[in-house]
Amino acid sequence: MEKVLMSVQEHNDRNARSKKMLLWFAMISMFMMFAGLTSAYVVSSSRPDWLKNLEMPQAFLVSTVAIFISSFTFHFAKTAVKKGNHSGATAMLLATLALGVLFVVSQFYGFSEFVANGLYLTGPASNITTQFLYVIIVLHLVHLFAGLLVLLVVIYNHFKHKYNPSQTLGIELGALFWHFLDFLWVYLFLFFYFY
Repeated sequence: MEKVLMSVQEHNDRNARSKKMLLWFAMISMFMMFAGLTSAYVVSSSRPDWLKNLEMPQAFLVSTVAIFISSFTFHFAKTAVKKGNHSGATAMLLATLALGVLFVVSQFYGFSEFVANGLYLTGPASNITTQFLYVIIVLHLVHLFAGLLVLLVVIYNHFKHKYNPSQTLGIELGALFWHFLDFLWVYLFLFFYFY
């Protein structure tokens, strides 16, 4: 029986493909969950107790701009790593982290705008419309907290010099997940804004 030996590079390539495929499966699953929730939102909007013309908080626009820009900063960080520009990657990763934190803070300001307008998650003043909004937005925030943890791991590994032009898998996976979270929030924001 002939033994097949795999080179280190072939092993690394196969490992990278496997990790990317797993991440794609996870992201597709997450997207399907949000597609199901927004579909349920559309179906439920025919209820007689559904609030029409619900205004989105201004803070959500700020958070949308922040996460949209953060996708560019993460991309530039990955590009800097591929070019061997450690200080440029550091600046872009820290900018991404700052924008991610700004996103979370502005989301909570958005919730406070909901409350100030009498839109509650629970209690006698709550209704099905606001419950849907809170659940969908909080679920995205949970995923974004996971994205922030991934980003912190990427930053930690970057400071430990684990990324270089020939080793970029970790930052590539982190960037892919971050871009997905950006796309997902823009989808949700536009959905709520126009629907």
